[in-house]
Amino acid sequence: MEFKDAVKIILKHEGGYVNDPVDPGGETNMGISKKAYPYLNIKELTKKDAEDIYFKDYWLKAKVKKVPEELRMIYFDMVVNMGKSRAVKILQTAISAKGVKTTVDGGIGPQTISNALKSGLEPDRLRSYRVKYYADLINRKPSLEKYWFGWYRRALEV
Repeated sequence: MEFKDAVKIILKHEGGYVNDPVDPGGETNMGISKKAYPYLNIKELTKKDAEDIYFKDYWLKAKVKKVPEELRMIYFDMVVNMGKSRAVKILQTAISAKGVKTTVDGGIGPQTISNALKSGLEPDRLRSYRVKYYADLINRKPSLEKYWFGWYRRALEV
């Protein structure tokens, strides 16, 4: 999957402007948060601006293009939804569960990329570890349970 196709899915999932005080992201528009980009006028963010941010700060920095094609959209969506380090840790954990020992450190370097290719990690296995993360998060922070079904559905859709 290429960026231009992936970002369309991301923008559909992220929706428009939201300022939910319970949401850890706080004020967001198209998934871009004021917390991460304090200098931006989030309410007035354009689709083009959001796409540029997703390409530069998410797609490129998370090295999405280097992970196996069948995992790309899942991984990219996790990077957007939960941050690069957490997404990489989930990827690394899933690779290790396939029997390819991988350091779980949140860094997307040559070892993780090589092991992702070598492991034969199935998309459904990666999705299952993503869902597990959400369940564990809600157990730690019950106030986030209102997001459970949306996160679950999103995890299964990509």
